Amino acid sequence: MSTRHKGNPEQVRALDAYIKLARAADSVSLTISRSLAQSGLTESQFGVLEALMHIGPMRPCELASKLLTSGANMTTVADNLEKRGLISREKIPEDRRSFTIRLTEEGKQLITGIFPRHAEFITVQMSALEPSEQEALGALCRKLGKAVNPK
Repeated sequence: MSTRHKGNPEQVRALDAYIKLARAADSVSLTISRSLAQSGLTESQFGVLEALMHIGPMRPCELASKLLTSGANMTTVADNLEKRGLISREKIPEDRRSFTIRLTEEGKQLITGIFPRHAEFITVQMSALEPSEQEALGALCRKLGKAVNPK
């Protein structure tokens, strides 16, 4: 579907591109969510476990920033992962208000067990695009993301 807006050519082009980007992202996200649900995880929960696996322990604000989510959402996700015994929160001695989130042994086992399947699933989904198209898409998404949210 493209835009039905009858604005100037720049608006029509921008809206049309945005609609296609949003629909493609939603389609991929829905497919990934369904796949992750088989492991009992949401995309956000998987994102936290994956970030902790690859980067290591982090403060909640660092995780929220990495995953482009709010602090409130990060608290909810962390609460649910902690209830399942997949992460732990450890106080930082020099700052009594802060804590670090880290994987538990059970969390490490879960994420290291499902990550290879997840990576292969993503590879299969993205194979709809040629390798050069995947690289171009990545570059375009990065350019757009930096322009919209320069940090």
